[in-house]
Amino acid sequence: MHSAVLLIEFGSIILGLGLLGRVAARFQFSPIPLYLLAGLAFGEGGLLPLGASEEFVATGAEIGVILLLLMLGLEYTASDLVSNLKSHYPAGLVDFCLNALPGAAAALLLGWGPVAAVVLAGVTWISSSGVIAKVLGDLGRVGNRETPVILSILVLEDLAMAVYLPIVTALVAGAGLLSGSLTLAVALGVAGAVLFVALRYGRLISRFVSSDDPEKLLLVVLGLTILVAGVAQELQVSAAVGAFLVGIALSGEVAEGAHTLLSPLRDLFAAVFFVFFGLHTDPASIPPVLLPALALAVVTACTKIATGYWAARRAGISVRGRWRTGGTLVARGEFSIVIAGLAVTAGIEPDLGPLATAYVLLLVILGPLTARYTEPLATRWALRRATAKAAEQVPMTEQAEKQEQT
Repeated sequence: MHSAVLLIEFGSIILGLGLLGRVAARFQFSPIPLYLLAGLAFGEGGLLPLGASEEFVATGAEIGVILLLLMLGLEYTASDLVSNLKSHYPAGLVDFCLNALPGAAAALLLGWGPVAAVVLAGVTWISSSGVIAKVLGDLGRVGNRETPVILSILVLEDLAMAVYLPIVTALVAGAGLLSGSLTLAVALGVAGAVLFVALRYGRLISRFVSSDDPEKLLLVVLGLTILVAGVAQELQVSAAVGAFLVGIALSGEVAEGAHTLLSPLRDLFAAVFFVFFGLHTDPASIPPVLLPALALAVVTACTKIATGYWAARRAGISVRGRWRTGGTLVARGEFSIVIAGLAVTAGIEPDLGPLATAYVLLLVILGPLTARYTEPLATRWALRRATAKAAEQVPMTEQAEKQEQT
């Protein structure tokens, strides 16, 4: 009986996602906001809460994030990653200053204390790699000139999590200096080792994975990715970082073949991830914290756009590309929820969880919209401004001509 209910619920979810995807495609926008709203409708406090399939959906959501980051990694080689990090690390520093500080300031203004300030700083700092990866694919921008700038910022943020998450874990648990230092050292060592292997032995890994049989290639790449992601997470490093580095390690025909085979799986499990996010958000907890969450969302949406614009200008991207970069970076998601969850579990601040949830929900819905419309709106505004200036100069020119004639 339990198995039958699970199949009915999960089948209904997949069918509903397909129909919502059709609606989004018809109106030419990303389906992510619709997936999230569907999760809200069928989650805690929603219209029809799910029961039997919740655990299965949770596992599918984890696989979705892993596949999204793997597919991003397949787009670039290890040498591309290192060169991008070397050239774009100042953008990472600007990103931290513009987007982490508003969160810390908001927590202090609300009287939540320094530990909550560190937590909320992370919530507002880190963009959602999963959402942004999906948006880039939906909008057909993976090959755009500004995309490496976007990915460099995301990679810097994801790698920074290898340092940040152990620190937050130690702070919320009240761990001593020695324990916290050991956790941080292990996390940095694992991240560095995986990156070193990807750089030094990437060709050997690709040769080992390579196969002319699509079935064997799919099984080996998928198994290796999930294995590395699980080991990375067990050692306090993000599973997403592990999956991304596996994608970086694979190159050539192996990367192209894996990309083709895994694309349908990525789309399926990524959609499940966004539904799962909505399922764990109680709609009743949002209204009390909606105003501060909205204010924080507006401020940090603007700071993310500014971050992307600055980074793209520094990379020599055109003005339109700069606006696209900024608008694409607005979405927050999986990392923000993980960070807030650490504080909520430790009982740091009861209002932190609902505020973080409302904040992320706002920006995960707004993010795909800013990615699509920031550049055309900015272009239209610039044209109007130029037209207004030209109109002001015409009367001045006519007046000058009349003065010359007299």
